[in-house]
Amino acid sequence: MAALPYNKLLRLKDFANLSSINNYFYALLFRFHSDLHLERSERNDSLSMKSSILIVYYSHSGNTEKIANFIGQQTGGDMLPIQPEEAYPISYNAVVEQAKKEIQAGYHPAVKTRIPNLDVYDTIFVGSPNWWSTIAPPVATFLSQNDLSGKNIAPFCTHGGGGLGKVAKDIAKLCPGSTILDSFEIYGDGGGAAQAKLSAWLKKIKVTK
Repeated sequence: MAALPYNKLLRLKDFANLSSINNYFYALLFRFHSDLHLERSERNDSLSMKSSILIVYYSHSGNTEKIANFIGQQTGGDMLPIQPEEAYPISYNAVVEQAKKEIQAGYHPAVKTRIPNLDVYDTIFVGSPNWWSTIAPPVATFLSQNDLSGKNIAPFCTHGGGGLGKVAKDIAKLCPGSTILDSFEIYGDGGGAAQAKLSAWLKKIKVTK
């Protein structure tokens, strides 16, 4: 068999080198896509962890909403304000009297809030103003209409001097299959110290580090 000319041997050698370079390039490309997929997976896992927290609350004066928003900022949780179909009176005296009658009667007002799929949440913060030493009736409606068994429930409330009252106990009664975490209560909107107090509480119940 005749030997191949030198110039053809050179071209074959170059082709072999080129093939090796291509293989090296494809290996790098595969490694890049693998790392990118891993990074995206880690990012998605992180988002999933954040979305496993839900902050449910009813706010009349705005104080509870402010605390709920602070919790959302520190945890990355989803927000779910409870809105009754019929709004409560703006007048303080009027809402106090209406709340008293509803609580004494065990009345649960209809709410117009669209409830998301609760199965995706592991921890649910439940916030309410302290009305007559207990939760506001719209919060009772939410808890009585939704099964929160197996979830961690973190109660929080705002008040005008009545402290926690029976807020945590009454939430626990409506969540018999849940784990009730230590509660948080704060006067009014908490003022300038609110975020620091919340941060300490979130670490205590091991929601944040």
